[in-house]
Amino acid sequence: MASVLASAHPQQTVYGQVGDATVPLRFSSLDEEYKVLRERAAVLDLGGHGLIEITGPDAVAFAQRVLARDVEYLTSDRCMMTLLLDADGQVVDQVLAFGREDGLLLESSCGAGGRLLAHLQANNDEGVEITDRSGDLTVLGLEGPYAWGVVGRLIDAELASLPFESVVDTTWNGADVVFARTGFTGEYGYQMIVPVEHAADLWRQSLEHAQAAGQEALELAMLEVRQPIPRHEVTEGATVVEIGANWLVDVTKDEFVGREAVLAAFEAGGGRRTIGFSGGEGVPAPGTRVWVNGQDIGEVVHAVHSVGLGATLGLARVDHDLAAAGLELTVGGTEVTTLTSPYIVPKSWSIPII
Repeated sequence: MASVLASAHPQQTVYGQVGDATVPLRFSSLDEEYKVLRERAAVLDLGGHGLIEITGPDAVAFAQRVLARDVEYLTSDRCMMTLLLDADGQVVDQVLAFGREDGLLLESSCGAGGRLLAHLQANNDEGVEITDRSGDLTVLGLEGPYAWGVVGRLIDAELASLPFESVVDTTWNGADVVFARTGFTGEYGYQMIVPVEHAADLWRQSLEHAQAAGQEALELAMLEVRQPIPRHEVTEGATVVEIGANWLVDVTKDEFVGREAVLAAFEAGGGRRTIGFSGGEGVPAPGTRVWVNGQDIGEVVHAVHSVGLGATLGLARVDHDLAAAGLELTVGGTEVTTLTSPYIVPKSWSIPII
């Protein structure tokens, strides 16, 4: 699936395949786009996120059963992040669920729209209507310490100060827009779900007030605040506890797909946990072994070069009793130090919305 905004991207845009989506990785350079996101305001093409609509009399009951958090009272002015699990408690996807008057709208993680749709259809015991809206709607994001100012110049200054996970149905140049205060990077963040025929115009006008940032800068900034990135972190056999995504699951719910497996993982304890680390030489590949005192204690899950830290930043899944900050471990023959999150303090935490 190619971005509906591809024709509006600059010629030098570098694209990459993420799951079932072709997404802009970089519009200029990673360093430049990262600094814009962390210091000013960036506009994001989130067209790689699938949009699936669930409607019908039993839409909420169905969503309540397949989503791992409680969405029974998710109203049309709210959204929340949650997981979908299979019967074995394995992560299918991490989604943003929007309450709608006639059901819910689910936004997949990048490149996972097809997998999300197939999972919903396979579990549709209630006979609800499941519609892939990715062909007629797309998502634009705004992130950065001054993203709130862009919102004011684009749409309405009052929207900038919405509470986190609030949603407003508004318009832009005559187009219906689902506007949400969200965020992936720890900076001020907003999303605009718009009809595809208006997306290019909104993208161009956004660029009058912000600079484009691609998937590489976005995922680096997400990693720095320990925002889960399913395509990098979900590995075969890993439980939500081991991944560190248990905050996206509500085990107090009476029922959801995968609940028994999640409860078993909580009760069993032990296993491995995911911890951040920095240091070493080069960027270790996923699967690189992690050692301490000559003992193999785990493996690297994901690692990159962090522009903000000026060093390697990664995640390792290690024995649970060694998942602590401040430890010296050996990865790929070099020493690294485990960290506590966030690994970078977002500038937005000290910038008020005015």
